[in-house]
Amino acid sequence: MSSEGVDSNRRRFLTAATVVVGAAGTVAVAVPFLSSWAPSARARTAGAPVEADISKLQPGQLIIVKWRGKPVWVVRRDEKALASLTTVADNLRDVNSDESIQPEYAKNEHRSRKPEILVMEGICTHLGCSPSYRPEITADWQGGFFCPCHGSSFDFAGRVYQGVPAPTNLTVPPHYYVSDDVILIGEDGVA
Repeated sequence: MSSEGVDSNRRRFLTAATVVVGAAGTVAVAVPFLSSWAPSARARTAGAPVEADISKLQPGQLIIVKWRGKPVWVVRRDEKALASLTTVADNLRDVNSDESIQPEYAKNEHRSRKPEILVMEGICTHLGCSPSYRPEITADWQGGFFCPCHGSSFDFAGRVYQGVPAPTNLTVPPHYYVSDDVILIGEDGVA
């Protein structure tokens, strides 16, 4: 084959232009494809930490905050509730929370950063029902949480009683105090 009449500059230009157009097309296809792998804004928000305003929370009162699709209870325990934590200890399955899920700073008698405030997931560790908050103290009941699905009961720190179906204490999520009146649930932060 003869190379007469071939413009090599034009050939290089056309080759370069074809490469550039092909690369641009590849990028145009790749960007939306790779972007589809990223979690949606809704999915990112679902796992994001949430704030709980406890400024109006009265002793004995419970508020519910939604975090990661789960109910999280914030309870301001009164003096009777705090006193009951030691009186029920002999009846608990995991009194020291050795088998339960909670951050290290909540592995204490109160299972909290501050004794009067309890932050806990409102889901029974047996089959995932939501226990009821029963703060009244009677001769037969020392107060706490009762799961009506299968009869599991928990004290005011979410510690499970012996002889009930729930295998472990209620879960304490990571949390910290942003201020005296605001708790951030979902991050350990600082005390």
